[in-house]
Amino acid sequence: MPNPLTRAQQMENAAFLRHLRKTGNATAAARALGAPPCRFHRRRARHPDFAVRWDAALVVAHAALSGDGTGATARHAAEPQIWSIKGGNRQLRRAKAGLVDHAARQNFLAALSATANVSLSAAAGRHAASTFYRLRHRNPAFAREWQLALEMGYERLKMSLMEGWQPGSFADDDWRHNDPPAVPRMTANQALQLMYLHQKEALMGATPEAMRRRRGESAGAASMRLALLHEAHQEREALKYRIAEAERLARGEPTYHRWAPGELPDLSQVTGWSRASGKPATDDTRALFGGWRVKDIPKGKPKG
Repeated sequence: MPNPLTRAQQMENAAFLRHLRKTGNATAAARALGAPPCRFHRRRARHPDFAVRWDAALVVAHAALSGDGTGATARHAAEPQIWSIKGGNRQLRRAKAGLVDHAARQNFLAALSATANVSLSAAAGRHAASTFYRLRHRNPAFAREWQLALEMGYERLKMSLMEGWQPGSFADDDWRHNDPPAVPRMTANQALQLMYLHQKEALMGATPEAMRRRRGESAGAASMRLALLHEAHQEREALKYRIAEAERLARGEPTYHRWAPGELPDLSQVTGWSRASGKPATDDTRALFGGWRVKDIPKGKPKG
């Protein structure tokens, strides 16, 4: 997993994608920001989330520049098509206006591999979604490519979500870096009522809907529910730590769980290896921690 993008890089990416959705030209979008295009191409290669957003922006741009997405404004030279004629023979004919040609199919499949959205991909292909559904039903080869493109789009979206879920992702943390808005005027009674209503959720976390206590709940079910709530609380505490670690790394500060050489004490100086009143272990060939063993206890020493 590459290093997460900084907040400045996230804001720069957002501005780049806004220009890309308008023009469909990555070079022009980069130059509009005064940045070299190679900078964004490197980020695209390293960060799946940015790559998915890049392709989705191109799909939106192509759909907008192509017209209303129904094929009414498409005025391009269509490729010849194979038609059935009498006697079961085939013939190559000039395509009629409005048919889905090779370029439209490729635009649709490329958009589908980037978004996993059929309606948006159909707009990029300059035809209605129902047209592509009919084509998939008639053309097994196109149906196969549709399935492969959909699987690729699903995997890319999954990788994008996984990257966004990382605590080191700064895509949605703008609110934590701004001054909070002023509290509206309210009476002391209103403030206490709000604190009472949100006390459990703010301090202990919201109870999952499936784990809310119900009438007739058995002791075993209640115990399981409490155990799950405890695990959820532990996970929230661990998430707070991971977020703090990610912010420390972004500031260039050392983390708490990394030990520099020489910081740990020499473990050979630690006493208390044996439980036998400070005496050394009686058997040097055995591991420590054992203390006296029954067979080595001197005569006259009380057992137990």
